[in-house]
Amino acid sequence: MAAEFLVKLYEYSPVFYISVISVCFIITAAAVLGWFGFDVPVILRSSDEAESFLPVPEKRMVQVTNPFSLEMGTTAGTLLDGVSLQSYCLEECVLSCYWGCGVQVLQAALQKHQHDTALSTPQLFQQALQLHYLHCQTFQLQKEERKECFTELPADLGVTDFGPLPRDRYPLVAVLTLANTEHRETYNIVSSVTVLHIPDDKYRLSARILFQYLLTAQGNMFDLKPLYMSADSSMQPGSSTVEDPPQSTRAEEEREEPEKEEEEETGAPGRDCVVCQNAPVNRVLLPCRHACVCDGCVARFQHCPICRAFVVESFALANQTQAGDVAEE
Repeated sequence: MAAEFLVKLYEYSPVFYISVISVCFIITAAAVLGWFGFDVPVILRSSDEAESFLPVPEKRMVQVTNPFSLEMGTTAGTLLDGVSLQSYCLEECVLSCYWGCGVQVLQAALQKHQHDTALSTPQLFQQALQLHYLHCQTFQLQKEERKECFTELPADLGVTDFGPLPRDRYPLVAVLTLANTEHRETYNIVSSVTVLHIPDDKYRLSARILFQYLLTAQGNMFDLKPLYMSADSSMQPGSSTVEDPPQSTRAEEEREEPEKEEEEETGAPGRDCVVCQNAPVNRVLLPCRHACVCDGCVARFQHCPICRAFVVESFALANQTQAGDVAEE
Protein backbone atom coordinates (compact mmCIF):
# COMPACT_ATOMS: atom_id res chain seq x y z
CA MET A 1 0.00 0.00 0.00
CA ALA A 2 2.78 2.40 0.91
CA ALA A 3 4.65 1.43 -2.25
CA GLU A 4 1.62 2.21 -4.42
CA PHE A 5 1.25 5.59 -2.69
CA LEU A 6 4.89 6.47 -3.43
CA VAL A 7 4.53 5.43 -7.07
CA LYS A 8 1.43 7.61 -7.52
CA LEU A 9 3.17 10.50 -5.72
CA TYR A 10 6.19 10.10 -8.02
CA GLU A 11 4.00 10.06 -11.16
CA TYR A 12 1.42 12.77 -10.43
CA SER A 13 2.91 15.26 -7.93
CA PRO A 14 6.02 17.50 -7.91
CA VAL A 15 6.09 17.18 -4.13
CA PHE A 16 8.26 14.10 -4.49
CA TYR A 17 11.01 16.01 -6.32
CA ILE A 18 10.82 18.89 -3.85
CA SER A 19 11.14 16.48 -0.94
CA VAL A 20 14.19 14.73 -2.42
CA ILE A 21 15.94 18.04 -3.13
CA SER A 22 15.15 19.32 0.38
CA VAL A 23 16.56 16.20 2.00
CA CYS A 24 19.76 16.45 -0.08
CA PHE A 25 20.17 20.13 0.83
CA ILE A 26 19.72 19.40 4.56
CA ILE A 27 22.29 16.61 4.44
CA THR A 28 24.81 18.80 2.54
CA ALA A 29 24.32 21.78 4.88
CA ALA A 30 24.76 19.56 7.92
CA ALA A 31 27.98 18.14 6.48
CA VAL A 32 29.40 21.61 5.72
CA LEU A 33 28.47 23.02 9.14
CA GLY A 34 29.83 19.93 10.83
CA TRP A 35 33.18 20.37 9.03
CA PHE A 36 33.67 24.13 9.32
CA GLY A 37 31.48 24.91 12.28
CA PHE A 38 29.32 28.03 12.14
CA ASP A 39 32.21 30.22 10.95
CA VAL A 40 32.35 31.36 7.30
CA PRO A 41 34.74 29.15 5.30
CA VAL A 42 37.99 30.83 4.27
CA ILE A 43 37.33 29.98 0.63
CA LEU A 44 34.27 32.25 0.66
CA ARG A 45 36.01 35.30 2.10
CA SER A 46 37.06 38.24 -0.06
CA SER A 47 40.62 38.03 -1.36
CA ASP A 48 41.09 41.72 -0.58
CA GLU A 49 39.83 41.62 3.04
CA ALA A 50 42.42 43.46 5.10
CA GLU A 51 42.50 41.15 8.09
CA SER A 52 42.97 37.95 6.03
CA PHE A 53 46.63 38.49 5.02
CA LEU A 54 49.89 40.10 6.03
CA PRO A 55 50.85 43.64 4.89
CA VAL A 56 52.78 44.07 1.62
CA PRO A 57 56.55 44.10 2.32
CA GLU A 58 58.36 47.42 2.00
CA LYS A 59 61.10 47.62 -0.65
CA ARG A 60 64.07 49.69 0.48
CA MET A 61 65.08 52.21 -2.17
CA VAL A 62 68.09 54.45 -2.79
CA GLN A 63 67.59 57.85 -4.40
CA VAL A 64 70.01 58.57 -7.25
CA THR A 65 70.19 61.68 -9.46
CA ASN A 66 70.01 60.82 -13.15
CA PRO A 67 71.66 63.57 -15.27
CA PHE A 68 70.37 62.08 -18.55
CA SER A 69 67.02 62.11 -20.30
CA LEU A 70 66.43 60.65 -23.78
CA GLU A 71 63.12 60.08 -25.53
CA MET A 72 61.77 59.55 -29.01
CA GLY A 73 61.37 62.74 -31.00
CA THR A 74 58.15 64.29 -32.23
CA THR A 75 58.33 62.71 -35.69
CA ALA A 76 58.06 58.98 -36.32
CA GLY A 77 61.27 57.61 -37.79
CA THR A 78 62.22 54.84 -40.19
CA LEU A 79 65.48 53.27 -41.27
CA LEU A 80 65.48 55.11 -44.60
CA ASP A 81 64.21 58.47 -43.32
CA GLY A 82 66.16 58.61 -40.05
CA VAL A 83 64.88 59.30 -36.54
CA SER A 84 64.86 62.25 -34.14
CA LEU A 85 65.82 61.89 -30.47
CA GLN A 86 64.86 64.40 -27.81
CA SER A 87 67.46 64.85 -25.09
CA TYR A 88 67.94 66.89 -21.94
CA CYS A 89 71.02 66.76 -19.69
CA LEU A 90 71.89 68.46 -16.42
CA GLU A 91 75.48 68.91 -17.61
CA GLU A 92 77.36 69.05 -20.92
CA CYS A 93 77.04 65.66 -22.58
CA VAL A 94 77.91 63.72 -25.71
CA LEU A 95 75.24 61.76 -27.57
CA SER A 96 76.65 58.87 -29.63
CA CYS A 97 74.28 57.06 -32.03
CA TYR A 98 75.39 53.60 -33.21
CA TRP A 99 73.41 52.25 -36.16
CA GLY A 100 73.30 48.47 -36.62
CA CYS A 101 75.08 47.68 -33.36
CA GLY A 102 75.69 43.97 -32.77
CA VAL A 103 73.57 42.38 -30.05
CA GLN A 104 76.31 40.14 -28.70
CA VAL A 105 78.97 42.86 -28.73
CA LEU A 106 76.70 45.29 -26.85
CA GLN A 107 76.02 42.71 -24.15
CA ALA A 108 79.76 42.01 -23.95
CA ALA A 109 80.44 45.74 -23.56
CA LEU A 110 77.94 45.98 -20.69
CA GLN A 111 79.56 42.97 -19.05
CA LYS A 112 82.93 44.65 -19.43
CA HIS A 113 81.59 47.72 -17.67
CA GLN A 114 80.49 45.59 -14.73
CA HIS A 115 83.58 43.43 -14.38
CA ASP A 116 86.47 45.35 -15.95
CA THR A 117 86.52 49.01 -17.01
CA ALA A 118 83.74 51.52 -16.39
CA LEU A 119 82.45 52.88 -19.71
CA SER A 120 82.34 56.54 -18.69
CA THR A 121 83.52 58.22 -21.93
CA PRO A 122 82.46 57.99 -25.60
CA GLN A 123 85.93 56.69 -26.52
CA LEU A 124 85.78 53.81 -24.02
CA PHE A 125 82.32 52.81 -25.17
CA GLN A 126 83.36 52.91 -28.83
CA GLN A 127 86.39 50.75 -28.10
CA ALA A 128 84.22 48.25 -26.20
CA LEU A 129 81.97 47.85 -29.27
CA GLN A 130 85.04 46.88 -31.35
CA LEU A 131 83.64 48.53 -34.51
CA HIS A 132 80.73 46.05 -34.61
CA TYR A 133 78.32 48.69 -35.92
CA LEU A 134 77.51 50.15 -39.32
CA HIS A 135 77.65 53.88 -38.63
CA CYS A 136 78.32 56.22 -35.68
CA GLN A 137 77.08 59.79 -35.34
CA THR A 138 77.82 62.08 -32.37
CA PHE A 139 76.20 65.25 -31.04
CA GLN A 140 77.42 67.76 -28.48
CA LEU A 141 74.76 68.73 -25.93
CA GLN A 142 74.95 71.81 -23.77
CA LYS A 143 74.02 72.04 -20.11
CA GLU A 144 70.24 72.03 -19.49
CA GLU A 145 69.56 72.33 -23.21
CA ARG A 146 66.49 70.66 -24.65
CA LYS A 147 67.62 69.52 -28.05
CA GLU A 148 66.11 67.34 -30.74
CA CYS A 149 68.88 65.50 -32.58
CA PHE A 150 68.24 63.98 -35.99
CA THR A 151 70.29 60.91 -36.87
CA GLU A 152 70.17 58.71 -39.96
CA LEU A 153 72.01 55.85 -41.58
CA PRO A 154 73.91 57.05 -44.71
CA ALA A 155 72.19 56.03 -47.93
CA ASP A 156 75.48 55.03 -49.56
CA LEU A 157 75.70 52.03 -47.20
CA GLY A 158 72.76 50.48 -49.05
CA VAL A 159 71.11 49.09 -45.88
CA THR A 160 67.32 48.75 -46.14
CA ASP A 161 66.75 46.25 -43.32
CA PHE A 162 68.58 44.28 -40.62
CA GLY A 163 67.51 40.83 -41.77
CA PRO A 164 64.82 38.40 -40.57
CA LEU A 165 63.97 37.70 -36.95
CA PRO A 166 65.72 36.90 -34.67
CA ARG A 167 68.26 39.58 -35.52
CA ASP A 168 71.90 39.83 -34.55
CA ARG A 169 71.94 43.64 -34.68
CA TYR A 170 70.01 46.36 -32.87
CA PRO A 171 68.76 49.05 -35.29
CA LEU A 172 69.98 51.92 -33.10
CA VAL A 173 71.83 52.27 -29.80
CA ALA A 174 72.04 55.78 -28.31
CA VAL A 175 74.68 56.43 -25.63
CA LEU A 176 74.76 59.55 -23.45
CA THR A 177 77.97 60.30 -21.55
CA LEU A 178 79.18 63.27 -19.51
CA ALA A 179 81.56 65.49 -21.47
CA ASN A 180 83.71 66.80 -18.60
CA THR A 181 85.84 64.82 -16.18
CA GLU A 182 84.80 66.81 -13.10
CA HIS A 183 81.14 66.00 -13.76
CA ARG A 184 81.92 62.27 -13.90
CA GLU A 185 83.26 62.59 -10.37
CA THR A 186 80.16 64.49 -9.23
CA TYR A 187 77.44 62.13 -10.48
CA ASN A 188 77.14 58.49 -9.61
CA ILE A 189 75.56 57.75 -13.02
CA VAL A 190 78.09 58.39 -15.81
CA SER A 191 76.45 56.83 -18.88
CA SER A 192 73.01 56.13 -20.31
CA VAL A 193 72.48 53.38 -22.91
CA THR A 194 69.20 53.34 -24.86
CA VAL A 195 68.35 50.56 -27.32
CA LEU A 196 65.76 51.57 -29.93
CA HIS A 197 63.79 49.77 -32.57
CA ILE A 198 63.54 51.54 -35.94
CA PRO A 199 61.13 50.14 -38.57
CA ASP A 200 62.58 48.92 -41.87
CA ASP A 201 61.40 47.06 -44.98
CA LYS A 202 61.12 43.68 -43.22
CA TYR A 203 59.94 44.66 -39.74
CA ARG A 204 57.54 47.61 -39.72
CA LEU A 205 56.81 47.82 -36.00
CA SER A 206 56.74 51.51 -35.07
CA ALA A 207 59.83 53.18 -33.62
CA ARG A 208 60.13 52.76 -29.85
CA ILE A 209 62.54 52.38 -26.96
CA LEU A 210 63.28 48.74 -26.14
CA PHE A 211 65.67 49.02 -23.18
CA GLN A 212 67.35 51.73 -21.15
CA TYR A 213 70.35 51.15 -18.91
CA LEU A 214 72.18 53.52 -16.57
CA LEU A 215 75.86 52.82 -15.88
CA THR A 216 77.50 54.00 -12.68
CA ALA A 217 81.10 54.95 -11.90
CA GLN A 218 81.33 51.91 -9.56
CA GLY A 219 80.63 49.48 -12.40
CA ASN A 220 76.97 48.83 -11.61
CA MET A 221 74.20 48.74 -14.20
CA PHE A 222 70.66 49.97 -13.56
CA ASP A 223 67.68 48.81 -15.59
CA LEU A 224 65.58 51.93 -16.11
CA LYS A 225 61.87 51.12 -16.14
CA PRO A 226 58.77 53.34 -16.34
CA LEU A 227 56.05 53.62 -13.73
CA TYR A 228 52.41 53.35 -14.77
CA MET A 229 50.08 56.00 -13.39
CA SER A 230 46.28 55.98 -13.26
CA ALA A 231 44.30 56.76 -16.41
CA ASP A 232 43.26 60.24 -15.28
CA SER A 233 46.70 61.55 -16.20
CA SER A 234 47.14 63.50 -19.42
CA MET A 235 50.46 61.72 -20.01
CA GLN A 236 50.77 58.31 -21.61
CA PRO A 237 51.72 55.45 -19.25
CA GLY A 238 55.43 55.08 -18.89
CA SER A 239 56.27 58.42 -20.52
CA SER A 240 58.13 61.32 -18.96
CA THR A 241 57.45 65.01 -19.41
CA VAL A 242 59.69 67.05 -21.71
CA GLU A 243 58.94 70.34 -19.98
CA ASP A 244 60.61 69.33 -16.73
CA PRO A 245 64.25 68.40 -16.07
CA PRO A 246 65.14 64.72 -15.61
CA GLN A 247 63.63 63.37 -12.42
CA SER A 248 65.68 61.84 -9.64
CA THR A 249 65.46 58.12 -10.20
CA ARG A 250 65.45 55.41 -7.56
CA ALA A 251 67.34 52.13 -7.43
CA GLU A 252 66.36 49.04 -5.52
CA GLU A 253 68.89 48.27 -2.82
CA GLU A 254 69.57 44.54 -3.13
CA ARG A 255 72.65 43.56 -1.14
CA GLU A 256 72.47 39.94 -2.20
CA GLU A 257 72.61 40.80 -5.91
CA PRO A 258 75.30 42.81 -7.75
CA GLU A 259 72.85 44.71 -9.93
CA LYS A 260 70.16 47.18 -8.96
CA GLU A 261 66.94 48.08 -10.65
CA GLU A 262 66.16 51.68 -11.50
CA GLU A 263 62.66 52.98 -11.52
CA GLU A 264 61.81 56.16 -13.38
CA GLU A 265 59.20 58.43 -11.84
CA THR A 266 56.84 59.52 -14.53
CA GLY A 267 53.88 61.05 -12.73
CA ALA A 268 53.23 64.36 -11.09
CA PRO A 269 52.51 64.44 -7.34
CA GLY A 270 49.04 65.06 -5.98
CA ARG A 271 47.10 62.44 -7.99
CA ASP A 272 44.38 60.81 -5.86
CA CYS A 273 44.49 57.22 -4.68
CA VAL A 274 42.29 54.97 -6.87
CA VAL A 275 40.91 53.23 -3.75
CA CYS A 276 40.00 55.91 -1.23
CA GLN A 277 39.99 58.89 -3.67
CA ASN A 278 41.15 61.01 -0.75
CA ALA A 279 44.92 60.80 -0.20
CA PRO A 280 47.58 61.40 -2.88
CA VAL A 281 49.23 58.48 -4.66
CA ASN A 282 52.49 57.59 -2.91
CA ARG A 283 53.01 53.86 -3.46
CA VAL A 284 54.32 51.84 -6.40
CA LEU A 285 53.34 48.17 -6.48
CA LEU A 286 55.83 45.55 -7.66
CA PRO A 287 56.27 43.76 -9.98
CA CYS A 288 53.52 45.42 -12.09
CA ARG A 289 54.89 48.97 -11.32
CA HIS A 290 51.46 50.59 -11.02
CA ALA A 291 51.55 53.80 -8.94
CA CYS A 292 47.94 53.98 -7.87
CA VAL A 293 47.48 53.79 -4.06
CA CYS A 294 48.31 55.85 -1.01
CA ASP A 295 50.23 54.87 2.12
CA GLY A 296 47.06 53.93 3.98
CA CYS A 297 45.50 51.73 1.28
CA VAL A 298 48.63 49.79 0.31
CA ALA A 299 48.22 47.53 3.36
CA ARG A 300 44.71 46.49 2.32
CA PHE A 301 45.49 44.64 -0.90
CA GLN A 302 47.27 41.53 -2.05
CA HIS A 303 46.37 42.26 -5.69
CA CYS A 304 46.91 45.42 -7.72
CA PRO A 305 43.63 47.42 -8.04
CA ILE A 306 44.49 48.20 -11.68
CA CYS A 307 45.68 44.93 -13.25
CA ARG A 308 44.87 42.42 -10.44
CA ALA A 309 48.44 41.10 -10.47
CA PHE A 310 49.72 39.69 -7.17
CA VAL A 311 51.67 42.32 -5.20
CA VAL A 312 55.05 41.05 -3.99
CA GLU A 313 56.26 44.34 -2.45
CA SER A 314 55.95 48.11 -2.78
CA PHE A 315 58.00 51.27 -2.42
CA ALA A 316 57.24 54.93 -1.77
CA LEU A 317 57.64 57.70 -4.33
CA ALA A 318 60.67 59.95 -3.83
CA ASN A 319 58.81 63.25 -3.60
CA GLN A 320 56.70 62.10 -0.63
CA THR A 321 58.96 59.62 1.15
CA GLN A 322 59.97 60.06 4.75
CA ALA A 323 63.62 60.90 5.32
CA GLY A 324 64.20 57.64 7.13
CA ASP A 325 63.01 55.55 4.20
CA VAL A 326 65.29 56.95 1.46
CA ALA A 327 69.03 57.47 1.54
CA GLU A 328 70.55 59.94 -0.87
CA GLU A 329 73.74 59.14 -2.68
